[in-house]
Amino acid sequence: MPPINAGELANSGGLGVPVLRAFLRGLRLNMLVRILRRIGQSAALLFAIATIWFLALSLAPGDYFDEARLNPAASPAPIERLRVTHGLAQPLPIRYGRWLWSLAHGDLGESIAYNQTVAELLPPRCANTFLLTATSLILSWTLALACGIWAGAKQGGLNDWAVRTLAAILLAIPELLAATLLVSWAAHSGAFPVGGKGDSVAGLASHMALPVLVLTASAFPMLFRHVRLTVSETLAAPYIRSALSFGIPPARLWFRYILPAAANPLISLFGLSFATLLSGSLLVEVVFGWPGLGPLFLDALFARDTYLLLAPVILSSCFLLAGNIAADLLLLWNDPRIAKEGQ
Repeated sequence: MPPINAGELANSGGLGVPVLRAFLRGLRLNMLVRILRRIGQSAALLFAIATIWFLALSLAPGDYFDEARLNPAASPAPIERLRVTHGLAQPLPIRYGRWLWSLAHGDLGESIAYNQTVAELLPPRCANTFLLTATSLILSWTLALACGIWAGAKQGGLNDWAVRTLAAILLAIPELLAATLLVSWAAHSGAFPVGGKGDSVAGLASHMALPVLVLTASAFPMLFRHVRLTVSETLAAPYIRSALSFGIPPARLWFRYILPAAANPLISLFGLSFATLLSGSLLVEVVFGWPGLGPLFLDALFARDTYLLLAPVILSSCFLLAGNIAADLLLLWNDPRIAKEGQ
């Protein structure tokens, strides 16, 4: 059953108040230590991801100026001077050390292709990607919770079968195929704009409609199946059956016992769903021409613009790790007993 509210118990004076207050202070300290440990692990993982990508890009043959060398009219001397100016002629350990030092001071480097600092290019792209991902995340979770709770409470019925069939069909359609078909339909019918994001609220909504539809449809089946399974398992728990036999009103039973008990595994799923949607949004952005991190990453990859290529990778990793940390915080808020695990 849901955990006892220790704060209310301490205020009631029913047990030893000093002992309970000391317990609550220790619980808050354990939660803080757990959060700090999680942030430290995320920072170490982020450093490892950034290092691996930097080494992979630096050890690969060629650089941004390879295409210029293929031009017969181009002189090698100016090209070499540009390589020196942008630090590409330095040995790998020196470049790596300078990049880490700049990164530690908040400097993401300079884009050779755009002739701008990466910090100037990223904010609008990050905002667009976050807007697309957050909207899709809210819609997919809303639909999955509504349909999953409904299907989990009415297992084996026609409605349950219909929703499970729809989820299976959506799961079988590749995200790239769905995005390509919708782009082709929108281009031929003119029903929705393709490319850009619009200047007004209505224009923004019309540009977002199809990408959000694809991302929501791709995330819904996994979320729905987990919600349905969690709710059905909770309903089959012995204490829920006992509560039903005591005649507890359905509304109180659902909101006081069933949903809180089913929340923990679903909160853990939140971080994974955010990561899945974010990784999928980069591809969808490229297909729909949405001005987010996806097209910027692809352009930087083709141009071999190293620092511009590293920035979306680092920011995407930050988004993923932030989603996992947020899920941990929600778990601690929903069930403080987790903070005592491993003590």
